[in-house]
Amino acid sequence: MNQHREVKPCSELTIPTGISFHVHELTKIYQMGEVTVRALQSVDLNLYDGEFVVILGPSGSGKSTLLNILGGLDIPTSGQVSFHNQDLTHANEAELTRFRRDSVGFIFQFYNLIPSLTAQENVALVTEIARHPMRPEAALELVGLGDRLDHFPAQLSGGEQQRVAIARAIAKRPEVLLCDEPTGALDYSTGKVVLEVLEQVNRELGTTTIVITHNAGIAAMADRVVTMRSGEITRIQQNDHKVSPAELEW
Repeated sequence: MNQHREVKPCSELTIPTGISFHVHELTKIYQMGEVTVRALQSVDLNLYDGEFVVILGPSGSGKSTLLNILGGLDIPTSGQVSFHNQDLTHANEAELTRFRRDSVGFIFQFYNLIPSLTAQENVALVTEIARHPMRPEAALELVGLGDRLDHFPAQLSGGEQQRVAIARAIAKRPEVLLCDEPTGALDYSTGKVVLEVLEQVNRELGTTTIVITHNAGIAAMADRVVTMRSGEITRIQQNDHKVSPAELEW
């Protein structure tokens, strides 16, 4: 796989202070039999420390591919991606594993909780390997589940399970929270509660938060909205007047 990557030395980059991710000419191509799929095409993007960004686009627009590359779950075919001057493009698997473990919290559409463990135990799985973790109880308290510590996933609603997943992601105090359709499996009211938790984490902990979604109604709560289509960024919009999750309509 690596022999197909075209990269430039990181020394050619000068990343200003305050930028979490610097993405330059990022391209990702998948070969599926005789079909070539260009998931990303020469994407340029800066993401800044502490901001809340919504990446908006339909299925197949490239937003999940971009999120996976930002999180060190995938590597580009060509182009550059750096995190605080750490060159992820050239990183080996051990370095990417360390980056994911130390710097990134992931939240997915499906909660991926272990059914046989309580909420507290699910969160503790992460805190046991983190460098400077929160106490599991503190993380669950932050997402409003301080009274659900000993409940198993089957005893929790979908929204509560997603909040456990958020607590698990933030318990290691990541610099970045990457969220892939975090409300996709939830109803309207429950989705709003989860978005309120994400907004609170961003505001209180200063965690750079990236949410990808096809739901345009979520965009109004972001600092910036990045719109994607067919593997390209078509628009970047600054929200001068953010609205609270409670005010969102979709």
